[in-house]
Amino acid sequence: MDLRVVWFVLVSVLFTGFFFLEGFDYGVGILLPFLGKDDHQRRQVINAIGPFWDANEVWLLVAGGAMFAAFPNWYATLFSGLYLALFLMLVALIVRAVGFEFRSKDQNPRWRRIWDWAIFGGSLIPALLWGVALANLLRGLKIDATMTHVGSFWDLLNPYGLVGGLATVALFTLHGALFLNLKTGGEIESRAQGVARWFWIPAGVLAVLFLVGGFWITDMAERLGLGYVILPLAAGISVLAAGWSVRKQRAGWAFVLSGVGIVLAVATIFVGLYPRLVPSTLNPAWSLTIYNSASGDYTLRVMTIVAAIFVPVVLLYQAWSYRIFRHRVSHETKLEY
Repeated sequence: MDLRVVWFVLVSVLFTGFFFLEGFDYGVGILLPFLGKDDHQRRQVINAIGPFWDANEVWLLVAGGAMFAAFPNWYATLFSGLYLALFLMLVALIVRAVGFEFRSKDQNPRWRRIWDWAIFGGSLIPALLWGVALANLLRGLKIDATMTHVGSFWDLLNPYGLVGGLATVALFTLHGALFLNLKTGGEIESRAQGVARWFWIPAGVLAVLFLVGGFWITDMAERLGLGYVILPLAAGISVLAAGWSVRKQRAGWAFVLSGVGIVLAVATIFVGLYPRLVPSTLNPAWSLTIYNSASGDYTLRVMTIVAAIFVPVVLLYQAWSYRIFRHRVSHETKLEY
């Protein structure tokens, strides 16, 4: 068994889990100022994700740690070359986390409105930047022969990158609306359902445009053939099916299908990359791959043993937490945030 392939798959799974779980977190944060018409309703929205948001972000930490340990050259190139974009994302995530914790510390309405918009911005910016990052990862970066990114932040803001950013914002907003449709009651549930009823159209269109567009913008058509189109089309169909489920008032199926759409979209990107990690637009021979970026065999073996022990424990714990906090947040619920 080639452990480099195993760890590429594991990192892909970790990022897929992160986007599935943190996707609805971001979506709820984006919708917060618009669905909650007064302080109590906004507290309902926040409490819907209150028990989950920080645990969901652990998936990003684990995925980043796995990148660092299994593919240090991949980690070094991305985190040094894309420093400004990652810095903006980190600031946004910090502001978002502080917003959740500080909002309830003062009863002043102005204080709470400030943190509501901080949560909104701290959710919108990462949702946008993740899409831009994934699009550019698929398209390729300016990597030289020393595995150094020699491009600039502004190179990331190309048309395809911006389409990717809009696609993730739309998908996460839809995912968040469907989560609130499941997790809340009363007026918030009705408003979230109303958002989902019309937002699935732009989400589905942008997802298909982003994923299928990559088929022509990159060299995947040449490497993978037309069979590659199945994954992005399946992602788009899942989002469209989620919209149909909303209209049929099948909230559970709608949420599952929007999640499947996100999972298939992320899978599309990693399948399109393999065995590369970052294609070089300067010279294909300078691309980072799972072979020239991986740690040694001993490191990968030790990591595999550790992952085999602790990943199931984390999954069981998180499943348990979702079961414990599975009840809806209604107007009568005792709110913590």
